[in-house]
Amino acid sequence: MKKILTLVLVSALGGIITLGSYKLFLEEEKPILVATETANPIFLPTSNINTLINTEKAPDFTVAAENTVNAVVHVKNLAQNSGQMTFEDLFFGRRSQSPQIGTGSGVIINTDGYIITNNHVITNAQEISVTMNNNKTYVAELIGTDPKTDIALLKIDSNEDLPFITFADSDNAKIGEWVLAVGNPFNLTSTVTAGIISAKARDLSGTSKQSFIQTDAAVNPGNSGGALVNTNGELVGINTAISSQTGSYVGYSFAVPSNIARKVIEDIMEYGNVQNGILGIQGGALNSLVAEKIGVTDTEGIYIDRVIEDSGAEKAGVRKGDIIKEIDHIKISKFADLTGHLNTKRPSDVVNLSVLRDGETSTIPVILAKNETFTMPLVGRIKNAKPTDLKKYKASYGVKITDLNSKYADYWKRNGIQKGCIITSVNDIKVTSIDDVQNALKNQENSGALRIELINSKGEKERYNFK
Repeated sequence: MKKILTLVLVSALGGIITLGSYKLFLEEEKPILVATETANPIFLPTSNINTLINTEKAPDFTVAAENTVNAVVHVKNLAQNSGQMTFEDLFFGRRSQSPQIGTGSGVIINTDGYIITNNHVITNAQEISVTMNNNKTYVAELIGTDPKTDIALLKIDSNEDLPFITFADSDNAKIGEWVLAVGNPFNLTSTVTAGIISAKARDLSGTSKQSFIQTDAAVNPGNSGGALVNTNGELVGINTAISSQTGSYVGYSFAVPSNIARKVIEDIMEYGNVQNGILGIQGGALNSLVAEKIGVTDTEGIYIDRVIEDSGAEKAGVRKGDIIKEIDHIKISKFADLTGHLNTKRPSDVVNLSVLRDGETSTIPVILAKNETFTMPLVGRIKNAKPTDLKKYKASYGVKITDLNSKYADYWKRNGIQKGCIITSVNDIKVTSIDDVQNALKNQENSGALRIELINSKGEKERYNFK
């Protein structure tokens, strides 16, 4: 009986020890297991769509190429290489000149034979010829140029309707969109390359005056003035420049947006020159460093440091310290965004600025003004004179010198010419505005002469002849 009782007690004790061990070693690890289960990886959303290229939906460039290649022409420029005119040239005569042939591309934009190209393609041209894709060659007339945007307009006469490329709205062009570059690189006529739009509103000058479309379509010397088109064969831009240390393509090229190019040539056709609408502000793009320095929290937009006197911005109530966030519902992140849109506008056009002031955003309509300043060769910066400016020098007409050319400032000062003096005549043409000055200078470089009549600081009329 004692043995049986002992066995029962041992069995019971073994059960208790087993149960206790289970509780101690197995149940106490449960929290660890639970904790492990809750430490799942962070969920990253993943598309179920097959990311492999679907060849059936790959872009087809054949239609765009067929619709554009015949409307892109080969431009040849016979010029005299003389270099930039200097003060010494005007005093002692021009140096010997040598003939030079330059080549580039152009885009026919209507059946009448109007052609867009780059200004640098036809600079100093004595004769311009245009060769079509069908090998027909025409003598082209230079209608007008705009060095600021590097756009020129040519015209050829043909007895037949010519193929042409229609304009696209470059504002609607998207980063990542497929584009074709059509031109004549290295005299290889009718060349088509493909790429995507890499960026918009690029400024290569560092002056915030340029606003290029950047693309990775291969562009080389000879492509200048050619077409950048979308997959529909519509003109998105005019191929203009490459960024390269060697002068050849290394990955990126740049085109003048079609909206800017179209506005420039329309101005030339209608007015004879480009009509620039001026906003009238000075400032810079915001970033973290600038924002901290001026004490604002925004890091995007244009901070206005100065509002130009009598400008459209001043008349509309724009103030120093305002931050431009949008223009006509276009987001502004850098100055090229602003200048790019303004380059499509004319004087008297209205733009709507979304402006941040004292933490509140408001919309300010601004009437763009006409440009009243111009940089005159040898002299410096000039502007339209106010009645008070003319009265000071007892002049009935003329333009005002606002800044002397830094290279020749000492020469002018020695002769009693300073800021504020009034220019009354250029090349024997009476001038009442900077437009008159520009028109008077059109043939100055070719003739090799410059004649200026002005009123000096003593109120005396003087005449300068540079030959």
